[in-house]
Amino acid sequence: MAAKAKQMMQLVLSSSFTLPISSRLAAVSAVRVLYNHYPTKSLAIVRSVCRSISTDTNKKKTKKQQQQLKKKEKGLAKEKRRTRSLRDGDIEIENVEEDDSSTSAMMQQSQSHIPVMLSEVLDVFSSNSKPLCSFVDCTLGAAGHASAIIQSHPQLKLFIGMDVDPVALQMARSRIHALSHSHPHPHFQAFTFLNNFRNIKSLLRQVDHPDLFSSGVDGILMDLGMSSMQVNDPERGFSVLANGPLDMRMDPQSSLKAEDILNCWPDSEVGRILRDYGEESNWRLLQNKILQARLQGGLHSTGELVDVIRGVTPGTRGGRQGWVKTATRVFQALRIAVNDELKTLEDSLYDCFDCLAPGGRLAVISFHSLEDRIVKQTFLKIIDCSKESGDGSVEERDIGDLRKIKGDNNKKELWIRQTIQGRNGTILTKRPITPSEKEEGFNRRSRSAKLRVIQKVCS
Repeated sequence: MAAKAKQMMQLVLSSSFTLPISSRLAAVSAVRVLYNHYPTKSLAIVRSVCRSISTDTNKKKTKKQQQQLKKKEKGLAKEKRRTRSLRDGDIEIENVEEDDSSTSAMMQQSQSHIPVMLSEVLDVFSSNSKPLCSFVDCTLGAAGHASAIIQSHPQLKLFIGMDVDPVALQMARSRIHALSHSHPHPHFQAFTFLNNFRNIKSLLRQVDHPDLFSSGVDGILMDLGMSSMQVNDPERGFSVLANGPLDMRMDPQSSLKAEDILNCWPDSEVGRILRDYGEESNWRLLQNKILQARLQGGLHSTGELVDVIRGVTPGTRGGRQGWVKTATRVFQALRIAVNDELKTLEDSLYDCFDCLAPGGRLAVISFHSLEDRIVKQTFLKIIDCSKESGDGSVEERDIGDLRKIKGDNNKKELWIRQTIQGRNGTILTKRPITPSEKEEGFNRRSRSAKLRVIQKVCS
């Protein structure tokens, strides 16, 4: 009977902690009834029940604390895999007056684009002991980085920029043309090309400059992110939140569009793109929904694709934020496939390194894990300090004897923390540099940026 009383007492007391006031009064009345039935043992029962309730509460608190600790450890592990920039992102690009009034609207649009990690890029190419006399911007965009480089290096003799986007290139040309008139070097030359950086070697051969291709260039920059101008233009098809055609071509002259992939490619290939390029866990269901949409006339706008994505995203996964994240991954996967970005990147990294002069530097800013993984693995292969596994990836367990990792306390280059030295060059960023907290605050699109730098061995 006492055991039954204890069980009843525990049930009543436990529930009274979470009940509203009116229900708590009823619980107190129930306790009094129990007390009247078992007056001799009621006090001991209440003490025992309170101890058990306290133990259960402590267990819940301990479990919650463990979850918080795991979350904190996960965040610390992420911090260890990168190097947070110490810069404040406070460098500004001087405004230049344009001599062509027809480009004023474009210039206003380009000024709304904020170049990512500008201070860090300037550090990479300004603090090197080798003077920067020649520079190549492989992804010119709105010329944000390019303008700052030209303004910061009075000794610069040659600037070469390229981009596959004709609208962005027109803006950049106007900006660079204005800067070239005010550049202090008397023999400064600037060349811009409407081309992909996969063709960097052939483009350097076209530049009329003495021994450029044989001697190499001092600095090369690749910013793999999309400009705000491209994302904000619905007609380009890159925006998740704005309806437009399913295009997603970086080069408008290319024939393949995202619409072609979604409506014409084999279903297995569509699934592979979503799985491998978008790293989407729900890829199979999305693949089936896309195939069903084909039977109803296909997908022809970003809005129709977003509707399909919203239909397969569970409502419990963060509401609007849940489907937006899924849509972002799907759009990323399609953009990579349309522009063959990953294969182009890997091949171009080798070509860019070949085009460097002894002591020259290649800096790459990536924005998602697939790009960063390729940059990291390719840099390790380039400096010839690591073995490869059967699938072409670098085996981390094998690189201990083949590479020399050391801390760098060079006072002239504070941004360098640890380097990886190889026979052909040095990776100056063992861990990628990420934007400062201040930059992430005023430029949300910079949050996923990672900067890696490699330097060619000096002859």
